[in-house]
Amino acid sequence: MTRPIVYNIALGVFVCTTVLTIVSILTPHWVSYSVTADTGSTFTKYIGLHKSCSSVDDPICRPFPNDDDCRDDQFFCSMWRSSGFLISFATIVELATLITFLVVMAGGKYKRESGWKLIGCFLLADAAVEFASIGIMAYIFDTDSQFSIPGWSLDWSWVLCTVSASVSILLAAGLATSAWLLPPEDDYEYLEDPIDS
Repeated sequence: MTRPIVYNIALGVFVCTTVLTIVSILTPHWVSYSVTADTGSTFTKYIGLHKSCSSVDDPICRPFPNDDDCRDDQFFCSMWRSSGFLISFATIVELATLITFLVVMAGGKYKRESGWKLIGCFLLADAAVEFASIGIMAYIFDTDSQFSIPGWSLDWSWVLCTVSASVSILLAAGLATSAWLLPPEDDYEYLEDPIDS
């Protein structure tokens, strides 16, 4: 039986993973490039799901991918935008998961006894969507010619999303384990019998 404390801990951890997902969407650090010239100056470029930032561009950041990026390689743009869409969809799944957590936790003993299954399904769905997006991004990084130049690497936004998806799976497993291993909770305490005392 999953206890309220287990739900509280799982909810707290899940809120943190949701923040990781949102940060990975908002920051342009999915793929990065850094090289230092012989003069000592360093050129950097950071690409996110929706914008690209470069140390030599003015303005520093611009929307990505734009029409110029897609003119020669429609496949790249389609895959990149698909990855961005999936991560955005994952945040909707995470919002639904948060609401489900709150409903189950406020619903009393019966909802806590059976609600872990629904929450677990949402957590696994979130992880599946995030891993699909992460996989697309890794595939683009490994196969697209623009990233074959030494100096490119998957950056920390990609790592944050990977951690978020992995923790969602661990939370689903933790809720299932607690439901099977913990004894049922009691809603009342036994009182001493005044006749026997």
